[in-house]
Amino acid sequence: MNVGDKAPEVLGKDEQGRDIRLSDYRGRKLVLYFYPKDNTSGCTAEACSLRDHYQQLQGAGYEVVGVSKDSAASHIKFKGKHELPFPLIADVDKTLMEAMGAWGEKVMYGKKTMGTIRTTFIINEEGIIEQIFAGKQVKTKEHAVQILTR
Repeated sequence: MNVGDKAPEVLGKDEQGRDIRLSDYRGRKLVLYFYPKDNTSGCTAEACSLRDHYQQLQGAGYEVVGVSKDSAASHIKFKGKHELPFPLIADVDKTLMEAMGAWGEKVMYGKKTMGTIRTTFIINEEGIIEQIFAGKQVKTKEHAVQILTR
């Protein structure tokens, strides 16, 4: 997916098994962020940044949805532990990650592996991708501020 593309309508199921669709957010901007794993240091920092600035994000017209390949049960624990106010999609089969280009080859400690590429898509009120933060562009501890000041 690239800037200017329409995001997919079907995003997936959240931690409660509810269908999450792009049309659920029509008229609002959507922060759709992909992260590698629940309860890891970088992913927790990113989620907590978005949590701590959630009211400011909503005030600026944004909604937030997180996505990882973790199970719904893992997401329930992660949300509860960190009091996350937004849905987390359990993309266990990587359908959305692959469609959005957030799954691919990465290099960790000099070794090539396949995995989630930390990526955030800013999607406008009509479902069009306006901006993409990918890989090292995402500053996990201050990601919400990155979005608010873009």
